[in-house]
Amino acid sequence: MAKVKKVYACTACGGTQARWAGKCPDCGAWDTLEEHTIDRGADRDPHKGLVEGWANTIAGVDQEGVGGAIAGAPRAAPIDEVAPDPSSAARISTGIGEFDRVLGSGEHGAGLVPGSAVLIGGEPGIGKSTLLMQAAAGWASVVDPKKGPDWSRKVLYVTSEESAEQVQQRAHRLGVSGEPNLYVLADTNLARIIEQVRQLKPAVLIIDSIQMIYKADLDASPGSVSQLRRCAAELVYLAKASGTAVLLVGHVTKEGQLAGPRVLEHLVDAVLYFEGDRFHAGRIVRAVKNRYGTTLELGIFEMGGQGLVPVADGGGASFDDDETRSGSVVCPVIHGSRCVLVEIQALTATGFLGAAKRKSSGLDTNRLAMLIAVLEQHAGLRLADRDIFASAVGGVRVVEPASDLALLLAIAGAHYRRAVEPRTVVIGEVGLGGEVRPVSQIEQRLREAARLGAKRAIVPQMRGAVKVDGLEVVSVKSVDRAIERIT
Repeated sequence: MAKVKKVYACTACGGTQARWAGKCPDCGAWDTLEEHTIDRGADRDPHKGLVEGWANTIAGVDQEGVGGAIAGAPRAAPIDEVAPDPSSAARISTGIGEFDRVLGSGEHGAGLVPGSAVLIGGEPGIGKSTLLMQAAAGWASVVDPKKGPDWSRKVLYVTSEESAEQVQQRAHRLGVSGEPNLYVLADTNLARIIEQVRQLKPAVLIIDSIQMIYKADLDASPGSVSQLRRCAAELVYLAKASGTAVLLVGHVTKEGQLAGPRVLEHLVDAVLYFEGDRFHAGRIVRAVKNRYGTTLELGIFEMGGQGLVPVADGGGASFDDDETRSGSVVCPVIHGSRCVLVEIQALTATGFLGAAKRKSSGLDTNRLAMLIAVLEQHAGLRLADRDIFASAVGGVRVVEPASDLALLLAIAGAHYRRAVEPRTVVIGEVGLGGEVRPVSQIEQRLREAARLGAKRAIVPQMRGAVKVDGLEVVSVKSVDRAIERIT
């Protein structure tokens, strides 16, 4: 009988300790060490069992006996003879442009890379299952051109928290219940799930969610650190061995981080976050890790009665009317390959000297404090006894320095109760000396602003003049000159 070992694993960082302690020695978190029992016999080979047997059957690998080499073991090769990166292969498109944009793009289109592993996190009720159901229907309807129009890819949707009937009702509500290549499995046992994958051989496997999947030979409850680590590792190994793309849905903590050990994020190829407020229609999908694409892209959606609707134009600020508001400035912000117009708002209120509040939503709090200091030192504004609140409207988080001048003018406009001219966008980085510095991709920002209805732009002074049809460009060199543009 295999010996059993007890360890204490941290639920915050995943580190293991030989004995319990109130504080984790690795990450410093309190009351996060939980007792787990480990079977040493199972730890000899983390991939031993059904997954390894199926992978060896696919690859035709035979073991030569005790101490012998494995015939299919990888061998070192010159770098110029290495096989091409999977990201250069044909990707599987969902038909949802905003989701494909975040997954990444290559020479053969945008979408999901075959054989990749993707971890998707988000708050409960935000719409993760809705998005994946719509994406699953899109993947299942893709026709492989090499096999003819009558053949399309199979997609297996594994639900561990709902029944198959509940998933079918959601599919019916979204209008995708008639897709014949979309399969649903309500199970939590990893061995039975992998057996269904072996029989169906789907192109995409969706696990909703990984916290409820368990491996029977581990003496731990589903959702524990050891179960999460082992189940995720075997599913990633399955993706690499079979070419099936695996999507894992993960829970998040109160702080908004993915629950479980950080090793999950290291195992997978991409980590996506689904953000938004369940009480508002706007939703944003962003990547914090992507081995097959950039992490700068954003996918913007709007939740409706028929599911998530992509917002192709960014869903940012619009110039539908010429009404102006003090403390409101529009800034073109770059996210990956797209430019989004974001409305930045500021409000000043009477506070107490020495205890003034500085609050921000969707903006960098440190840059907000710096811009307030610049306004006091170089523009003569008295803000020490004023409470200042700043926000980026629409749920988009703005962190690039190109929004400095827009935030500064929003604060100054709120303080003076004045506004910039109608249909005006503001671009520029602000230095500690009160100077306005140029930013990158300014021509792309101005062209997108003009396309969406802007008539004038306040930009930093540059050597070469930037001209955009239908757009009046005003150059400023310092913050006091920019404040003069407030009417």
